[in-house]
Amino acid sequence: MAKIIAVANQKGGVGKTTTAVNLSASLAAAEHRTLLVDMDPQANASSGLGIDKTEVDTTVYNVLLGEATVLETIQKTALPCLDVLPSNTDLIGAEIELIERVDRDHRLKNELQAVTADYAYIIIDCPPSLSLLTVNSLCAANSVLVPLQCEFYAMEGLGQLMQTIRLVQQELNPQLKISGILLTMFDGRNNLCRQVSSEIREHFGDKVYSAVVPRNVRLSEAPSFGQPALMYDIASRGAQAYMALAEEVLAGGRHGR
Repeated sequence: MAKIIAVANQKGGVGKTTTAVNLSASLAAAEHRTLLVDMDPQANASSGLGIDKTEVDTTVYNVLLGEATVLETIQKTALPCLDVLPSNTDLIGAEIELIERVDRDHRLKNELQAVTADYAYIIIDCPPSLSLLTVNSLCAANSVLVPLQCEFYAMEGLGQLMQTIRLVQQELNPQLKISGILLTMFDGRNNLCRQVSSEIREHFGDKVYSAVVPRNVRLSEAPSFGQPALMYDIASRGAQAYMALAEEVLAGGRHGR
């Protein structure tokens, strides 16, 4: 049965999609069957794995509306153990079209049940907002991985995200846990980065992953080639950081604590 991890942060630009793509790729490279679910209408996770979002016939949008099954919609990637449930801008309409459905919060969970036995891990890339799509992702997940940029405003937004997670736990998914906090875009030469990192580790303790994702040019370049970092440049510091994160996840790491 798959472990389902939602990669979520209500603040944009914190490395959320980069984390979803590269964690999924790293788990797959370790020969664990992995499905990446793109729940962001921007569909950057899909394009980051080489899926042309303008050419897919069905997407997660059709799955949520009951117009297609997950099995019909899954796309293969260049990594043998990695599949993707793609997205495109049509997903924006799901917010409105699902609003009157009784099961609107659990549409993704219900549909993923058909494939949970087929994968070791299902990683969900959430949109950078509190929306019905995010709620669906959190209801489907066992745990939440929170990418956190090492800057002051990111710390402010973390409190709002934790409150959202608590509400989902209380009302919709009592089994949901915080998998861990991943520090991203870290620059060791920057005093503020080091201070934020220190404060986060002091406050959240072992909820913070040991792996830290640095600012890395190769990591930023990889999506434009439709590749995860380990395929674009496995020796880069960004690729190495996500492989280290995958090792922590596979070893139990912060998962489910």
